[in-house]
Amino acid sequence: MRTCVNRIYVNRWIGGYGLSFGSALAMVISFTINKSVAWAILHGLFSWFYVLYYVLFIKGI
Repeated sequence: MRTCVNRIYVNRWIGGYGLSFGSALAMVISFTINKSVAWAILHGLFSWFYVLYYVLFIKGI
């Protein structure tokens, strides 16, 4: 039973880290391109969706 609880905790910690890292990355990319704090906050809320949009459509793989 203890192992299951630990796995749930680890999954939540990794998930939270991925979301916050995605938000930070989206905000940095947005501010670098737009030089606008408002746009950076908005794109931070969209998180990984903005990062994927940037890679696929703006930067072009």
